[in-house]
Amino acid sequence: MVRDDQRHHVEQVRTLLSLRGIGAQSAWLLVREVFGWRAIQNRRALAALAGLTPTPYHSGQSQREQGISKAGSKRLRWLMVELAWGWLHWQPDCQLSRWYQERFGHGSARLRKLGIVALARKLLVALWRLVAHGEVPQGAVLADWYRKVTGRCAKRRPVGTAVAM
Repeated sequence: MVRDDQRHHVEQVRTLLSLRGIGAQSAWLLVREVFGWRAIQNRRALAALAGLTPTPYHSGQSQREQGISKAGSKRLRWLMVELAWGWLHWQPDCQLSRWYQERFGHGSARLRKLGIVALARKLLVALWRLVAHGEVPQGAVLADWYRKVTGRCAKRRPVGTAVAM
């Protein structure tokens, strides 16, 4: 079905499968839960859909962060955290992986777990940009089978044009 079908959501699955570290189950779940039928306006709406947005607390002089909202899809949030751990393994030279390693890689286990949620949010936004606009995450490597079949290489933007997430 993935190889021959020309429907839009199957094309999105093929696009996600073209990245190293994204498997068939993950690609289908992302397309069915988010990318295939929702009109996502911006990255904040996307993160809120997954329940990966921060929850600030302000009362008088007291201001603190309460963690993520968890108001979105539990299944999507779980998937993105798992994909983030896999992303660190399969895409170690990607800009997102380097950001995580610089910021959280040398911290305690608790700090690394907090950082992986931040990476999950950034990764979800990067995958949305790939599916919606064709922007390959900076430094991401295409899957080996995809390069053999299509002969394509990853499209990379010049280093100075990185988009803040």
